[in-house]
Amino acid sequence: MDLKMFCYQCQETCNNSGCTRFGVCGKSPELSGRMDLLIARLKRIALILDDRGATPDRETGLFLVQSLFATITNANFDPERIDTLSAQAEMIAGKLSPDSVTPPAGVTAEPDEDLRSLKELLIYGLKGLSAYTDHAAMLGFEDDAIYAFVVRALAATARPHSADELVALVLECGSTAVKAMELLDRANTSTYGNPEISHVKTGVGKNPGILVSGHDLRDLKELLEATAGTGIDIYTHSEMLPAHYYPELKKYPHLVGNYGGAWHRQNVEFKSFNGPILMTTNCITPVQDSYRNRIFTTGMAGYPGIPHIADRPAGGKKDFSALIALAKQCPPPEELDNTEIIGGFAHAQVLALAGQIVEAVKSGAVKRFVVMAGCDGRQPARQYFTDVAKLLPPDTVILTAGCAKYRYNKLPLGDIGGIPRVLDAGQCNDCYSLAVIALKLKEVFGLDDVNKLPLSFDIAWYEQKAVAVLLALLSLGFKEIRLGPTLPGFLSPGVAAVLVKTFGIRGIGEAAGDVEAMLQGK
Repeated sequence: MDLKMFCYQCQETCNNSGCTRFGVCGKSPELSGRMDLLIARLKRIALILDDRGATPDRETGLFLVQSLFATITNANFDPERIDTLSAQAEMIAGKLSPDSVTPPAGVTAEPDEDLRSLKELLIYGLKGLSAYTDHAAMLGFEDDAIYAFVVRALAATARPHSADELVALVLECGSTAVKAMELLDRANTSTYGNPEISHVKTGVGKNPGILVSGHDLRDLKELLEATAGTGIDIYTHSEMLPAHYYPELKKYPHLVGNYGGAWHRQNVEFKSFNGPILMTTNCITPVQDSYRNRIFTTGMAGYPGIPHIADRPAGGKKDFSALIALAKQCPPPEELDNTEIIGGFAHAQVLALAGQIVEAVKSGAVKRFVVMAGCDGRQPARQYFTDVAKLLPPDTVILTAGCAKYRYNKLPLGDIGGIPRVLDAGQCNDCYSLAVIALKLKEVFGLDDVNKLPLSFDIAWYEQKAVAVLLALLSLGFKEIRLGPTLPGFLSPGVAAVLVKTFGIRGIGEAAGDVEAMLQGK
C-alpha cells in the first residue's frame, strides 16, 4: 500500500487504525515525515548513550524530552521548528559519535505487528512523561533518573527485543511517569502553593483581555506579572483552568476567570474572545482566519505563520510585550456563559477532608467514587461521559482531572454533606493526585489492595499524556479500567488481549449499562 503517512498515536486516528493520507488532527504528511525523522534521530542519540551505559547530561536530557513533547498530538504544526529540532539532534549525535547511523524512521519500520504495537505504546508513554518532565524543568525541578530512562527506552525501540522485554519496559515507563508527575506536582506546589477549593467565574469583564491556553503555569505567572496595572484582564482556557486553584496565582486580581471549555472548541471560542490568545503547550488546533492575527505560541507549541514567543533567557523572563500591545487595541471578550466552576481538589486539599470523606463512606452517604479523568475530544461518542455523570446516583462522587471534566463540570450535580459530587484535581498531570488520594484511602480503610476500594475508573483519552497516565495507573496496581471512547488504535489484537487479561482494561459500552456495572463493582 502506498501510504502518504502513517500515524495512529491519538484517539481520533482515522477509522481507529491510522491516518494514512492526512492527519485528523490537521498534521500533514510532510510534517508527519519530519516528526518521524526527528524521533529516529532522537533514537540515534539514545543508542549512542545506551551503548556507553551513559546517563545524558541535563542539557541533552531536556533536549530529548522537549523534542518528544513537540511531537505530541496538537502541539507543534510548524515544519520549520521541527526541522530545527531535528538538525540539533543530528548535531548532538554527530558530536557523540560521528560514525553512528540513524535508525529507520516511521512507525512501520518494525514489521512485526505486536512488537510494533509495544514499541509505539512505549514511545507514546515517553512522549507523555516528557511533557510533564519539561513542565517541571521549567520550574527548576529535574530528575536524572527520568532522563536516563528516556534514553534506555528510546534505545530499546530501535533494537530487537522480545515482547516480554518490551512489556516490562512499558510498565517501567508507567512507574517513571509516576516519578515525572510527582516531580511536577512538587514543582507546582513548591512554587505556587497547594491548590485550594476555589470558585472560578466564567463570565467576562469590561476590560480587554488575553486568553491563556495549554498547561504551562510559569508562562501564565510571568504574563500576570507583565500585565499587572495595565488594565488588561487575563483569562484561562481549557487545561489552564486549574491555575485559579493555586494561592500564588489567584492572588492576582486581574486573573478574572475561565473562558470557554475544552481544547476542541477553539474554532468557536477564540473568535468570540476578541483579544490575543497565548498557546503555551499542546492542544492547539488548525488556526482559523477569525483569530489568526491575534494568536501566539510559546514553549514547544508552534504553528506555521503564527508569531512565537521565544524562550526566556537564562535568569530572565519571556517577552510578552507584543501580546500586551495588541490587547490594548482589542475590544473586551464576548460572554459565553456566566456561572461558577468549583475546583481545587488536589491531594493535599482532599486529604485535609479525609475525615469527612471517610465518615461519608462509612455512613453510606457516599457509596462509590468514579474516576472520570482524562481528555476531551470532538467525537459525538464523548457524550457518553456526560450521560454517565447524569446517570450516576446522588450517592456517588466523581473524581476528575484533565479537560474531560468539561463534559460535566457545569452540570447541577449538587453535593453530599458539603462534599461536591465533582472533585476536580486539576490538569491531566494532576491525575497523580487522584492516585495519591486512592492510595491514602486504601491505607485509611486498612485494605491490602487498592482495587478493593469503592472506586471505578471510566477514563476518556485523546493523546499521549493520557497514555502516560494510563501506564502510571497500571504501574501502581490499578485494574479494571474502562477506557474510551475507543481503545487505542495502536494496540494490536495481541497486545490488547494481554492488557485485558493482565489488567482488566476494557472499552466503554452504553452509559446506563456501564453505570450499573460500576455500581456493582464491575
